[in-house]
Formats: sequence, C-alpha cells, structure tokens
Amino acid sequence: MKLSADLQALSTRLGHRFANPALLVRAVTHASRAGPNRDDNQRLEFLGDRVLGLVMAEALLAEDKSASEGQLAPRFNALVRKETCADVARDIDLGSALKLGRSEMLSGGRRKQALLGDAMEAVIAAVYQDAGFEAAKDLILRLWGNRIGAVDADARDAKTALQEWAQARGMQPPSYTEIARNGPDHAPVFVIAARLENGESAEATAGSKRQAEQAAAKSLLARLESSAS
Repeated sequence: MKLSADLQALSTRLGHRFANPALLVRAVTHASRAGPNRDDNQRLEFLGDRVLGLVMAEALLAEDKSASEGQLAPRFNALVRKETCADVARDIDLGSALKLGRSEMLSGGRRKQALLGDAMEAVIAAVYQDAGFEAAKDLILRLWGNRIGAVDADARDAKTALQEWAQARGMQPPSYTEIARNGPDHAPVFVIAARLENGESAEATAGSKRQAEQAAAKSLLARLESSAS
C-alpha cells in the first residue's frame, strides 16, 4: 500500500517510516469518514492512550527520582490530557492529514481539539503496532520534548487549585460566566470570567469553554498569589 502525499509528509514529520502504511491511514481516519472498507481510529486511540501513559509515567520517574506519587500524579495528568495531545498534534500539523466526513470537515474538524487529541493517540498506537514499544516511546519523547522537563512541579488543574484556594479561606467555590462568544459556529472563541465571592475576578479567551475557564482560573489564581507574596 502506497501512502498519499499528505500521509507521506506526515510520516516524515513523525520521523517514522511505516512497514504497514495501513496503520497510519487508520490512525488519521475519523468515524465520520469510516466505511465498509475503511476502519476508523477509535480502537487505536484506546491503545495509544495506554502507551502514552506508560511512557509518561516512566519519563517522569526518570526526570525526578525524589518526587512523591502526590507530586507525580498532577504532572502526569498535565502531560497526557487531551489538550496536550492536541497541542502536540498541532506541532506536527496532524490536522492537515485527517480523513474526515464532509460534515465534520465543514464544521472545522481539522482544528477541533478533541479530534486532534484522539488522532494523536491513534498515531502513537499505529507506531506501536508497526514497530513496537521502543519505537513508540522514541516518538513520544521526541514530540513531547521539553514539555516533560518543563511541566510545573505542581501541575494541578487550575480550576481545582482556585477552588482549593477559596475553600481554604471559607469562601464558596468560584463561579464561571460566559461573557461573550465570537467567531463562526465552526470555530467559536469564548470569553469567560472567573469570579470569587470577595469580588476578585479575571477573564480569559480561548477556543473552548473549558480552555477559557482554565485560563481565567489560572490568571485569577496567579494574581491572588502575587498579591499575597
């Protein structure tokens, strides 16, 4: 089987030449494009998530030999979550190689975080099945690069951290309000405000509500911690 030009280019960006090219085709095929003669990438995504988890667990243990489980767990979650997988997918322009159905393509599927994250995990599994664990490990460590060493020592979810800050001071949990939604339906941009009952607030803008909420929480928490120091 010969890969199309876009998949040959993706293979080059991955730094892996597939002995079984059909695996790469399956890895980039969304359910909206699957059919009787074309499998989608959902099963590969399931496998890739587990391979990624094992590689990241090993990498974090090697990176910090004195860290406790409580310190490692949030770092691990930050490195394997869907948003990070999508960021890595953008780094290698995985979106341009996705095989999507017409409706998904018209709705901006090549830029959707969930689709990119899922496809990145599927590509990891494709390399794993094509050449084994060491090849998949090499791919992951190369693509994640300095994210592993630079992950925050306390990589807690920002919303969770802000909620813990408020609760420690006897406050109600923060609230999140959509201030505005801009852009076309297939690529919306949300403006979200995070607020505490003491009146402190911060706003942030992102391509999804979850990202905007996280960014607003992070901004507010940073301001609170700065004013307390």
